[in-house]
Formats: sequence, structure tokens, C-alpha cells
Amino acid sequence: MDLHWGPLGLCGVDEAGRGPLAGPVVAAAVMLDPERPIDGLRDSKKLSAAARERLADAIREHAAAWCVAEASVAEIDRLNILNATLLAMERAVAGLGRAPDDVWVDGNRCPKWAWRSQTVIKGDRTVAAIAAASILAKTARDSFMRRVHEDYPAYGFAAHMGYGTAMHLAALKAHGACPHHRRSFAPVKVVLDQSTLF
Repeated sequence: MDLHWGPLGLCGVDEAGRGPLAGPVVAAAVMLDPERPIDGLRDSKKLSAAARERLADAIREHAAAWCVAEASVAEIDRLNILNATLLAMERAVAGLGRAPDDVWVDGNRCPKWAWRSQTVIKGDRTVAAIAAASILAKTARDSFMRRVHEDYPAYGFAAHMGYGTAMHLAALKAHGACPHHRRSFAPVKVVLDQSTLF
């Protein structure tokens, strides 16, 4: 399916990392230049890691404007994951350095902000700027989790990026939580609660 490119002033927004048990939630905002199309853009989940990295480089080089922002684990635990995600999105659009005419957000929730905006369900499959944002958000978050892995190799973050895989849950039970774990998320909370019983 061909992606919808939209006008020059259109900003696409997407996030990565709502579901994991560890690490920040990352959002990206991208304004593409229709005069500088990027071949191969699609939903980041449908791309190999190598293709995502290659496309992320192309987006940073050819986009009219882009910004990646995050909400920290502490903010996720304080605000809840939905509000932290909306905060990261707001930071990403604010960091573009230019005001978009319209902001299209993947999913079904927009932050309360000053920009004219709308949500697009599965927008990362249909709108080029949202697909580009999904790629930047995913590659930035994966890069962060690989760095975390170097400090905390016992958890296997480089393999699962913080998601609640069997390997990750086993490591949590064996080692407890590290500073990058989301303490408000049930599997982490259960481990922490159990550790206080002894």
C-alpha cells in the first residue's frame, strides 16, 4: 500500500516503548519534505533492525524537521504510561524547531496541545510522516536499551528491549529490579513486593 505523504506542514507523531517493563517511553515527531521522498518507509514493526537503522539515517538526513524525545521511568511511574507517552509526544513536537500546520498522531489519543491535530488508527501503516516517526522512535529506544544492557547484562535487555519475555521475567526474579525498571508495572511490582517479604 502506498503511504499518504500529505502537505509539507504535516507532522507525524508515533511512540515506542509503551509495553516494556523497563526503559523510557520514546516519541518522535517528523515533518517530511515531499520533494525529498524516502524509499522503503513503512511501519517500523514490519522492518528488520538493519532496515530500520538505514531508514532512520535517511529520515534524519532528508526530513524537513524531526525530533526524538522521551519520558523517563520515573515519569512513567509517577504519571502512568498513558500520560507519560503523551508528555513524550508533546516534547517531540515542541522540539521540532518549527511549528507544524497539522499534527497527525498514531493511535487514538492526542495530547492537549496548541497544534491542530488528529489521531490516525494504525497511522504508521498509512501515513509517511507517522511511519517515519515510528522508525525514529523505535531505533532511538532500542539504542538506549542496548546501552542499558552494557551496565546491566544480567537482564538481557539487548535481546528483548525491556519487554516482559520469559527470559526477562526469570532475570527479574533472580536479580530483582534495576534502576531502569518501571516499578508501577505489575510484573516488576510483584517481584519488589515479594522481595520485601523476606
